Amino acid sequence: MSRQQPGRGARGKTPRKLPGARFFPARLGPKAAEDEDGDEAARPASTVQGGGLTLRAMLPNAVTAAALCSGLTGIRFAIDGHWTFAIGLVVLAGVLDGIDGRIARLLNAQSRFGAELDSLADSLSFGVAPALILFLWSLHDWARFGWFAALAFAICCALRLARFNARIDADDQPHKSAGFLTGVPAPVGAGLAFTPFYLWHETGYAVLREPVFMALWLTLIAGLMISNLPTLSWASLRPRKAIRLPLIAFVALAFAALLIEPWWTLAVICGGYLALMPYGFVKYAGIKRRRLAAAAAAASGARQPDAA
Repeated sequence: MSRQQPGRGARGKTPRKLPGARFFPARLGPKAAEDEDGDEAARPASTVQGGGLTLRAMLPNAVTAAALCSGLTGIRFAIDGHWTFAIGLVVLAGVLDGIDGRIARLLNAQSRFGAELDSLADSLSFGVAPALILFLWSLHDWARFGWFAALAFAICCALRLARFNARIDADDQPHKSAGFLTGVPAPVGAGLAFTPFYLWHETGYAVLREPVFMALWLTLIAGLMISNLPTLSWASLRPRKAIRLPLIAFVALAFAALLIEPWWTLAVICGGYLALMPYGFVKYAGIKRRRLAAAAAAASGARQPDAA
């Protein structure tokens, strides 16, 4: 009669671990929540067994999914030739994209899952959807190179989002620490890409729909998205007290203009953003110079005691 070895049960054998199991946690993949640290025993049994997102965390993700649906539905309207609905839905996706993050912070429901879902939704809503809509609207008349321009825009949007995700936990982010973004954000890039349509819709100028012009414009915006240029971040703007009330009135009037003359208003907003890009570059250059001067002064001050 064989004897049972220590650690083996009477009804079965000790389960065999897979090679390399000791190097990896029991559950791979992104964290479901920022406060999840992998310590299953430290959490309530209901949380461990559920293994999913809380209802509070699902709300911002639902808004992100709605933005994705809005952007992709824009492609459907573009196929039918309803250009205003198609582009309007992508603009709506941009509005929802700006809301979901603020809802997550308001509810303290930020999660790794939400961040990944947001990036995937942005890639489709602000990369793939605008590229296909503009190809169907204009670029298909220059089929080969027009399609290359559409591909370039979609790919650059994906690369821009991948770069953002890769740097999200990095300590050395000089642009972010100074209150700037790196390159043009994906939703803004989609809005800028549609600028010729805004003007064409109101003026009827045929040159704005020319495929060669649109291919060059789309390539330019694609390059701005993956560039290393410092761009202004709206979240970092701190208006002075003296202009806060006039600024609120201006925003209200801009919203009214958006309701009455949406395409002209969007064209003015995009033009204003492009006009502010050189200002952002100059402002960041001044901050960079001050930082270098401060670092040089600190280094010289540290050398003097050593020399003494």
